[in-house]
Amino acid sequence: MAVRYNKLWKMMIDKDMNKTQLRKAAQISTNAIAKLSKNEQISMDTLTKICDALQCDIGDIVEYVGDNKEQK
Repeated sequence: MAVRYNKLWKMMIDKDMNKTQLRKAAQISTNAIAKLSKNEQISMDTLTKICDALQCDIGDIVEYVGDNKEQK
């Protein structure tokens, strides 16, 4: 299962927020930020923490691209 977090990065730019600020606001680990940067899967718990911090829905930050679609 392949996912992309491009929507998250765009939202962070709109909110003038960097990765360190997101990590602190959502109270997530640096490992989770690293996985996000590599478009790797993270736990639902981590996703909900990010959504709570950014006041958004999961669909606003994650895009499912499937296994057969090319990741960019």
